[in-house]
Amino acid sequence: MIKCGVDIVRVNRLAEIDPKIRARFIQRVFTEREQAQMRNNNEGLSGLFAVKEAVSKALGTGIGKVAWRDIEIVHLPTGEPTLTLHGYAKEIAHSKGLEEWAISISHDGGLAIAMVVATGKS
Repeated sequence: MIKCGVDIVRVNRLAEIDPKIRARFIQRVFTEREQAQMRNNNEGLSGLFAVKEAVSKALGTGIGKVAWRDIEIVHLPTGEPTLTLHGYAKEIAHSKGLEEWAISISHDGGLAIAMVVATGKS
């Protein structure tokens, strides 16, 4: 089985949010490890946001049924993004037999785009 998801985000969306709302949004959407790695980098956070949306699409749930923080993206020292699923997102992936995930994130022209491909047994 192969599932894929893609999402694109304007990098400036985060910068345009009122600072108080932005802080709450970041706490609600990103895990502590994600926040530590990105350190308020709008481009990086936008890329992670796009990955979370893309993963929810690959799971077939959309983000409404999966908690933002159940999808965690952490970069290896090489810069490669890795995915860890928690909670309901992990349950859905397991129920669909999705075991391996490939992630690609790119930034250009004020946009962040993410593509994910999940493979596993059907």
